[in-house]
Formats: sequence, structure tokens, C-alpha cells
Amino acid sequence: MARSALRVDAVLVQAVIAGALSFAHLHDLAAAAGQDGWKAWAYPVSVDLLLVAAWRRLRTDGPSRLAWCWFLIALVASLGANVATAGLLDLTDVPAWLRILVAAWPALAFMGGTLLAHSSADPSPASPAPTAPDPDPVPEVEPEPPTVADPDPTPVAAADDTPALPAADPAPTPTPAVPVPAALVDHARKVADDHHARTGTRIDPDTLRARLGVPPHLADAIAAQLT
Repeated sequence: MARSALRVDAVLVQAVIAGALSFAHLHDLAAAAGQDGWKAWAYPVSVDLLLVAAWRRLRTDGPSRLAWCWFLIALVASLGANVATAGLLDLTDVPAWLRILVAAWPALAFMGGTLLAHSSADPSPASPAPTAPDPDPVPEVEPEPPTVADPDPTPVAAADDTPALPAADPAPTPTPAVPVPAALVDHARKVADDHHARTGTRIDPDTLRARLGVPPHLADAIAAQLT
């Protein structure tokens, strides 16, 4: 804990020293360019505030051309003042172009701060949410047409007076096998296995018909294939 606190204190001390030196260099350059009194002290505050505002915009809204532009402008102004006051520039005879830049800085900083504060960040296109795969569709089964039974034959009386024998009952027509698609059988087997896992008993045809939503005769045919 003590080592972490010491590291944080060292960083803060370094930041205070660097800020104070940069502040003094900007003040000296503004004073040499003809901005005396309180105006020379306002220039370092303006440059540092623009630099912090651009950096905060980069951290909160992400990289953008606007934030990077004003961050580089403020950084060049700060670094330029530090280099100019290092003996490379005669502060007693400041060139005219530098006086023009220093005099134009307040309007430039005001425009940059206003754009950073009131312009909205470009919204990044949201990535489409992954769509869940569609479940296997249950194939639609066309209901079988109803079977029409043949009408009972009418006994024809014989030519003679012999009474006609009663007609025999027609043989029962075998129930045609209902075709069941293999995909529907596989789906019904999954439903039956799930029912058995939850209840411990085999699924009955009525429950199977309700779960699948098929006609009774088709549910019976599916149940026969599951046994």
C-alpha cells in the first residue's frame, strides 16, 4: 500500500512541475509578444484548458478528427512556447508573425472550445445482433380425404317366387396406412424422449397429438412407429 501511494505521489509531483514550467513558458512568450498584465497569465490557462478539453473528448467519445485537430493545435502551442523560450528566440525582439499568432490565439481557442463542447460525436454503426437459428419446421401434413364406404347392395328378387336370402354383410375395408414423413417421426421421437425424461412415463397418443398439433389418425400412426 505504501509503495502504491509513493508512486502516485511521484506522478503528481512530476505533473505539477511540468505544468508549472509550461505555464511559465507560455506566460513569458505572451508577455514578450506584447500581452502584458493579466492577459499574459490568461494565455497559459487558455492553452492548457483547450488541451485538456480535447484529450477528454478523445477519452470519452473516442477518436475523431475534431478532437485530434484541436488536441494537436493546443499541443503545438504549448510545445512551441517551451521551445521558443529555451534560448532559440530573442524575447526582447519578437518577430511580427509570432505577435500575430499570439494575438489571434484567444479567438482560435474560443472557437475550438465551443466546437468541442457543443458538437456531437459521430455515432458508430451498431453491429447487428446475432440471430438465433430457426428451429426445424414441422412439415405440414395434408389430411387424408375421408373414405366413402360403398353403399350396401340391394338384393334383387329372383324370377321365381323363392324368397331371396339375406345379403351377407360386406367385409370390413382395411384401414389404409397413413404415410408419416421421416422428419415428423424424428421430431415426435424427440418430444416423446423429452416427455419420458420429465415424467418417467411413456407419452400417450392424446398428449403426442396435442404436442405435435396433428390429426388423431396421424398421431396414432406416429405413436405406432415410436413403439
